[in-house]
Amino acid sequence: MMQSRKRKWIGLAVGCVILLLGMLASVLFGLQQFGLRDIWLAYTQFDGSNEHLIVTTTRVPRALIAAAVGASLAVAGAIMQVLTKNPIASPSLLGINSGAVLFIVIGLALTGSSLPMSSMIWIALGGAAITSLFVYTLSMQGGGGFEPIKLTLAGAAVAAFASSVTSGIMLIHKHSLETALLWMIGSVSGRELGHLLFVLPYLCVGWLLAMLIAGSLNVLALGDDNAKSLGQRLTLIRAASALAVVLLAGSSVAAAGPIAFVGLIVPHLCRYAVGSDHRWLLPYSALTGAILLVAADLAARFVLMPKEVPVGVATALIGVPFLIFVARRRKS
Repeated sequence: MMQSRKRKWIGLAVGCVILLLGMLASVLFGLQQFGLRDIWLAYTQFDGSNEHLIVTTTRVPRALIAAAVGASLAVAGAIMQVLTKNPIASPSLLGINSGAVLFIVIGLALTGSSLPMSSMIWIALGGAAITSLFVYTLSMQGGGGFEPIKLTLAGAAVAAFASSVTSGIMLIHKHSLETALLWMIGSVSGRELGHLLFVLPYLCVGWLLAMLIAGSLNVLALGDDNAKSLGQRLTLIRAASALAVVLLAGSSVAAAGPIAFVGLIVPHLCRYAVGSDHRWLLPYSALTGAILLVAADLAARFVLMPKEVPVGVATALIGVPFLIFVARRRKS
């Protein structure tokens, strides 16, 4: 485990270099490969050629979206694991994924599969926020106030309900099935830079809020009694944590669809490297999450070339064995 502050800063610097190299590889390699000169000319002497269009409108936006979404999901997962005191918690626990999907499918059903991507982002972000607010409100009902188990159960119940309603709507409105499935599976392919710019303000607020509450998360992890004795305002911390998760995960789902397991895997890996101090864990999680999703997207291009495997499938293939490992380790 990295103990010295200097080594942790060096680790962040090395991670930044790895991320930049990974994003560069994401732009260069795929079904059509480019050189560094092609990238330079695409931005300095753009001529409208197919190569320049692919670089500027497909590869670069794809790498940027993968990095932003991976970082956001990882930070949201780290916060969720503290908030719920559940080591296998992830952003989907608040019903964010299922709520966003439900609202998207409703929109597709009402418009006959004619929603532009910009409208789908708005609907997904709104659906994620509304569902999360409902889950959080539901968990506060009854005696005893907030309890992690109540939040977990409320999230699971709402997610199951939303998934059931989604399936029913898709069966009734079969014309929306293909469009919905392409979005639900999770992918950074086909996204434009405008899609990232649309959600970027929400992501920035979420990242800033996460870093501001990092110290409070350390205290919250010690237990409610200890946190209260140290003068922490638990309701405010939990509300801020939930807001950060909604902004980060909701915006990520809106931009790239429900990509699973990044929020589960990355915090565990980073705790092993830098410990449980969230002032370091959150930046490391953001960096590692970005690297993981960029690498997964790059690898997914070569599995069934010339076809591409959606990055949501690639992360699931990595995440399921990791989930089993974590579950077995907790039992032992």
